[in-house]
Amino acid sequence: MAGIYIHIPFCKQACHYCDFHFSTNLKSMEDMVEMIQQELILRKNYLGTETIETVYFGGGTPSLLKPEMIHSILDQIQSTFSNQWKEVTIEANPDDLTDSNLKAWKELGFDRLSLGVQSFNAEVLKFYNRAHTSEESKIAIDKARAIGFEKFSLDLIYGYPSDNHKIWENDLKEALIRDPGHISSYGLTVEPKTALGNWEKTGKFTQANEEFVSQQFEMLQEAMDQGGYIQYEISNFGKPDNFALHNTNYWKGIPYLGVGPSAHSFDGKHRGFNPRSNSKYLNSLKAGVIPFEIEELSPEDSLNEYILTGLRTIWGIDLDLIEERHQINLRAEKSSVLEKMNDQGWLLWKDNQLSLSKSGKLLADCIAAALFI
Repeated sequence: MAGIYIHIPFCKQACHYCDFHFSTNLKSMEDMVEMIQQELILRKNYLGTETIETVYFGGGTPSLLKPEMIHSILDQIQSTFSNQWKEVTIEANPDDLTDSNLKAWKELGFDRLSLGVQSFNAEVLKFYNRAHTSEESKIAIDKARAIGFEKFSLDLIYGYPSDNHKIWENDLKEALIRDPGHISSYGLTVEPKTALGNWEKTGKFTQANEEFVSQQFEMLQEAMDQGGYIQYEISNFGKPDNFALHNTNYWKGIPYLGVGPSAHSFDGKHRGFNPRSNSKYLNSLKAGVIPFEIEELSPEDSLNEYILTGLRTIWGIDLDLIEERHQINLRAEKSSVLEKMNDQGWLLWKDNQLSLSKSGKLLADCIAAALFI
């Protein structure tokens, strides 16, 4: 099995925190859709004979595309690859959830909506420079359910600087009231080439301190637990049978093809990426050249990547599998480190399967790095 990720590099406006690749110039949208189809054709053998089970439209803002543009891309996937779709997702902003869009997406075969809510607070949305309103966030799922959608995910951001946690408490409450079945939540980060990054350099913005952010992460864990959501990955919470299949496959090392500017791919052994430039991407494909750079993974890279991604999930890492594939007894190699982590209560063991406790998830990246070979 395998997946296809389509990166749509366009947005109405730039969110102040966003460091993903996108453009607010929509003039090349038709060319982009055509070249995305061209890339799908040129890379039809990338996944070998794997059957495509998941398709994910991300970005950027894929909900900006006209339905006929999306239709042409989906048709290209169906005609180019072996398909047995189990999940087809589109990321959408609440302000793009018109009745006509929702009906078209449903008819095109999308069965999952990933909604970029980020916050239900009007002031926070304005600070982030989001295009939608808090009211549009609140009615988004109701509108989609009325059309017939059943599977949703809400994106939320924690760590907005404040004197207290009231805004975050309300965001969590509003999200759970709507019972989406899946919630993805990320801490507010400041990237250098964003508006927040510039504001921080000039003293116009100060991030919340680490303790404040950690407290909000713990509030998130508690609220999701009480709401019946399982933290199956550090930033992702789903009710049973409502985990995101496409993203879960990333963490489990399932091959996928990424198409579009800045998209990444993995064939099971090698990773690669497209340029973070719309013009370079378009010009290359118009010349019949795949704009793709391969990243060779050493055995150590592969092992460390498995540790990093595996420890982010409830499935953890299999130490027997590591020994079989890499001839490394991680339990023996890292015995002193593991002992200290055990004493701190950060680890969970099931036979030779290692995962992180609730408190360990606060330090997931640090724990993984300490176990790298």
